[in-house]
Amino acid sequence: MTGSYMEIPMADGGRMPAYFVDGSGIGSHAGLVVLQEIFGVNASMRQAAEAFATLGYRVIVPDLFWRQQARIELDPASATDRERATALMKDLDQARAVDDALAAAAILRKSVKGPVKIGAVGYCLGGKLAFLIATRSGISAAVSYYGVAIEAVLNRADELDAPMLLHLAMEDALCPAKSQAAIHSALDSRPGVEIIDHPGVGHAFARRGGAAFNPEAANKADAATAAFFSRHLDSHA
Repeated sequence: MTGSYMEIPMADGGRMPAYFVDGSGIGSHAGLVVLQEIFGVNASMRQAAEAFATLGYRVIVPDLFWRQQARIELDPASATDRERATALMKDLDQARAVDDALAAAAILRKSVKGPVKIGAVGYCLGGKLAFLIATRSGISAAVSYYGVAIEAVLNRADELDAPMLLHLAMEDALCPAKSQAAIHSALDSRPGVEIIDHPGVGHAFARRGGAAFNPEAANKADAATAAFFSRHLDSHA
């Protein structure tokens, strides 16, 4: 199942590119916002969107770097691209990126008659943004895959407004043991929050085709994510 690009008119007059895949013919009319890694809306992010669409969701991947460089696609295997991705991430206004992601969610919501639930799932940078978007109204459930620097925003935990699932890679150099301990300390006892620790794998273990890809851990995480979204987004939930 493949999608296509669209442009979302923004309140400030710009137009944000986004990749859209419609899987609603298979299942529910619920929507998912996929929040990108630092490499832009590349083949990996499009593949993730297409996989979620096969579960019956209408899926949108907003280009959160569009204010810096629209439609950029970077290769994690390239040192030059990794350097460029890091620079884009450092310059990103993350609060504005969350607003942009919510604008994408609004597009999904408006495209269906009647009430519809919208979820969010993010990877790496997007994993942190998934946590932040769950503190805002309009999202019914959020999932974070190996989010980077979530420990820096744990003071926002009291603002969580949606059920949250976090996948932590226990060998993640970008979210080391101290950071993971802080996440557990702040969130373990919080109603509506689930944390799954994935032993023996590092950052980006669910990026299919990537150097760190671990099929067993990725399949376990993806199955848990699918079940989590089914509970919180599907019409029977």
